Amino acid sequence: MESLKRRLKYYGIGFGLGIIFVLFFFQNRGCAWLPANRVKNAIMDRVIVVSDATQEKLDEKGLSVEDLIQVLNDGDVDFGASDKEDDSKVYVIEKDGVNYAFTLPYESFISEAFIDVKNSKQEPTSEGTGVILHFPADENLIYPDSTRLMTCQQEKLGLISPTKILDLLKESGRIDFSKTKLEERPKPLHYLTFKNEDEEIGAKVIWYKNKLNITTFETEGLEDCVR
Repeated sequence: MESLKRRLKYYGIGFGLGIIFVLFFFQNRGCAWLPANRVKNAIMDRVIVVSDATQEKLDEKGLSVEDLIQVLNDGDVDFGASDKEDDSKVYVIEKDGVNYAFTLPYESFISEAFIDVKNSKQEPTSEGTGVILHFPADENLIYPDSTRLMTCQQEKLGLISPTKILDLLKESGRIDFSKTKLEERPKPLHYLTFKNEDEEIGAKVIWYKNKLNITTFETEGLEDCVR
């Protein structure tokens, strides 16, 4: 019995030290079960975008994409200042005395980032365009519709491969806020643009089973494609 108690004591000490080690060395997003890290992981699982106006603020402060992502690694989530109740949630994260906000719109694959926010009453951008800063780590993120329309459009544009579409979005992708309808139901509609050689292509996209489901492309020369 004494031997069992001794083993349990050593096990408890080792387990406790392990917990302390994890909390101390992986206090960022390593512990997925912590509430703050669940929020950060949810944001990192989205396509992170910023408006052109926010991008200008980041440039003025000399902040890069990597700096913004670092906010999601070791910034502090201010749950008191965040809006956790509405369908379109907004989380405030503080780092180095600066407050950032990240939106999590209902059924949307984007998270819009803001800087120098006062509280969670931050309305998503509804005009103009913005930059795509981050994509989730999923090489199979793009899922074009299998309709006759999309098949025809892909063939005409030479965009048969979803991987190629993702690569082009990573290279030149932008979001058009004026054509993005986050309030649309049952699924919000997102409007992304990207360059294919010298041609700008628009894409209507919804979030479906954690994939970017492209429902149609918009550019010249696709008039013959029908549903």
